[in-house]
Amino acid sequence: MDKQLIIELNKRFEGSTNEQDGVEYWMARDLQVLLGYTEWRNFRLVIDKAKLACFNSHQPLGDHFVDVNKMVDLGSGSKREVDDIMLTRYACYLIAQNGDPRKGPIAFAQSYFAIQTRKQELLEERIALAERLIARKKLTETETELSKTIYQHGVDDQGFGRIRSKGDQALFGGNTTIEIKKKMGIPENRPLADFLPTITIKAKDFATEITNFNTKEKQLNGEAQITQEHIKNNRDVRALLGKSGIAPEALPPEEDIKKLERRLNTADKQILKGSKRLGKKGPKP
Repeated sequence: MDKQLIIELNKRFEGSTNEQDGVEYWMARDLQVLLGYTEWRNFRLVIDKAKLACFNSHQPLGDHFVDVNKMVDLGSGSKREVDDIMLTRYACYLIAQNGDPRKGPIAFAQSYFAIQTRKQELLEERIALAERLIARKKLTETETELSKTIYQHGVDDQGFGRIRSKGDQALFGGNTTIEIKKKMGIPENRPLADFLPTITIKAKDFATEITNFNTKEKQLNGEAQITQEHIKNNRDVRALLGKSGIAPEALPPEEDIKKLERRLNTADKQILKGSKRLGKKGPKP
């Protein structure tokens, strides 16, 4: 495809985007013109194929295809209401995939929306990975705070380890920390939380936060009292998860948090390396 045509098509597609509540979308009648379809009824056939593909991908149609009505000028000063469809980037991608790639605009659209959709997928994946990393760091901070608190209430480092282990056993339905590690294939010398999914990390953090709060609020003293408190809090959190059908011990392990952190750092460095920078002299007056 001619380079100048690619530049022109890119401008046209970018200029046709709309946004509502932070969601980017295209109008079907605008996309019809962009893709070179002269008849709406013919374009509707392509949309129907795209809807079927969306359904077969187990995606809710209502999330990607939204029927609307709008007024259009007839050229004589009068207006007429016509039906239209709001389309997400994913919907546009499916429509393009069901078009004839021998036509220049459709061939462009197939690549354009495929790349844009992939960017969105990568963005969502990175956010999810970053959230897990943030949750893990937060748990470390909370456990450190609890360790300091219970030290002031008569518990040493060994006691803290036993309290945390009892909490794990309550959260994981009677499975000890060692048993969960064996079940998940986690090395014995690595922290269990480094391999847990985000939801479980946050569950541990929540229970630990409550223990820390109640130890101070109720003036709990000694390993026995604080252990009892921590067990109760983890059982309560487990029960809350159970209401949503979540059993922490049944969830599969996730990527080692250390590897995840290195991967994110490497990706960030690549982004920084590839980004344009302002000149050192700054803007001209």
